[in-house]
Amino acid sequence: MTPFALRIKKFFLTPQNLYLLGFLCVFALTFLDVSRGRHFNFLIFHDSTIDFWRHINPYGAEWAAAHHDYFLYGPLFSVLFAPFAFLPDWLGPFVWNLFNYSLYFAAVFTLPDKYTLDQKCRMFLYTFLILATTLYSFQYNVAVAYLFVFAFSLLERGRAFWAVVLILVSGFTKVYGIFELGLLLCYPRFWRNMGYVLVVSLLFFLLPLLNLHYSELLPYYQSWVDGLTQHKDTRTWQTIFFLRPFFHGMPSYGMWIQIGAITALAGLLIANFRRWGQFVFRVQSLAVLMGWVILFSNSAEKHTYVIALLGYLLWYWSRRPQTIDKVLFWANFIVLVIVPVDLICPPRVMLFLTETLQLNLWLFIVTWGRMCYVTFLRDSSVAELPSGGCASNSDEH
Repeated sequence: MTPFALRIKKFFLTPQNLYLLGFLCVFALTFLDVSRGRHFNFLIFHDSTIDFWRHINPYGAEWAAAHHDYFLYGPLFSVLFAPFAFLPDWLGPFVWNLFNYSLYFAAVFTLPDKYTLDQKCRMFLYTFLILATTLYSFQYNVAVAYLFVFAFSLLERGRAFWAVVLILVSGFTKVYGIFELGLLLCYPRFWRNMGYVLVVSLLFFLLPLLNLHYSELLPYYQSWVDGLTQHKDTRTWQTIFFLRPFFHGMPSYGMWIQIGAITALAGLLIANFRRWGQFVFRVQSLAVLMGWVILFSNSAEKHTYVIALLGYLLWYWSRRPQTIDKVLFWANFIVLVIVPVDLICPPRVMLFLTETLQLNLWLFIVTWGRMCYVTFLRDSSVAELPSGGCASNSDEH
């Protein structure tokens, strides 16, 4: 490698440089969308929060018709989003995007030291394009991704209470994160941690009373649940329920498929109880879960895969990759990260690959299947980590 190439490599494997470049890029993308009035998701979050504090229910078809989209996040979201909603209109979108960008960056670089700094830099670089496109749409998915990872890192550091808080923030706002509670089985003091779950859940459940009368609380939650279950959407999503030729939309029995899949994963987790003390098993289980919440979701867009891909990278760098893993690594990067960016991939090509062939969906299903097989069914002695990387001889928790 030439001296110039070495300097370039060193530059992009330095966290401070990555953060600053990413910050400037996210700022520019935010400015581009806000200046054109296209920050639609932020406006949905903003208007629903303002309406909550004005005692206007933001759930249901009537509100959606007036705002051109449904609001489907939990009541806690409107409490937590208030600091962004009450900022000046021109400032709120910038603070929201840069706040989420910074926390995503922090989540990657505060992963346990079993991941090297080099690996953390590569994780960030691998996901940066899909991260940028997600932030360009002002999506909440970035927050879901970093909440998964922050909670895991806290559990690994023995800070179960704060891990539970973050898991429940995710669960009470967008449901996805609630399933991470299952990983508490792998950590000491399970019943104490479940006590934390009960106390924090009660607190978060009651927190909307800051603005609601107690008699309004249960009906308000019911309107959220009704909004989730009854809203009609004709869009095509990037989940198994839209995988042709098997499905052409969410079937009437789709919920039973979701329940069956998560029950199977829970069974596999329990069946491997002897490996709960291994870091590799814990992080790989998290990665499988982060893939499940996307593949088996009712609705997931291309950039929602920022959650699944971050989990996949935790899995990939937790073990010594074989040839098939390296092929899948680069195939996922091309198809799930590069192809959806219309500045790089011509829109016609992108639509052919992702809508006609559904290559992105098929590819990640294969990837996720291999993740499940290696994590739960393969001899654990095979899944060794590279020495000097994420490996450790003192994995017992």
